[in-house]
Amino acid sequence: MFHFKQMLVFAFLCIKIINGKMTLIYITCKDEREAVKISKHLLNKRLIACSNMHPIRSMYRWDNKIQDEKEFVIMAKTKEKNYKAIKEEVKKLHSYDVPCILKIDAEANESYGRWVGKEVK
Repeated sequence: MFHFKQMLVFAFLCIKIINGKMTLIYITCKDEREAVKISKHLLNKRLIACSNMHPIRSMYRWDNKIQDEKEFVIMAKTKEKNYKAIKEEVKKLHSYDVPCILKIDAEANESYGRWVGKEVK
């Protein structure tokens, strides 16, 4: 039998899934090969439910010079609680000294939010 506190926690988790609360992780990579490698690693560890990869053009200052580079970006869907583990895993695999790993709070349609909730640990 559930205790009152356990019932409240269960209800809160159900509301979060029903409302489609989720997190997007935005990661820039040097090329498509690196983006695929990182995405597969995170999927295999069940830290993300989905990864979209796109070619991008990035401009930024590095070593006091403006850089203009082609990169690939990963947009990964996950639960907020996985952000810390994702950061650590990406840092292990990433080729950049200072990788861009951004957490973006998002809200999805209900069915997609439930699917993400089932796919990640």
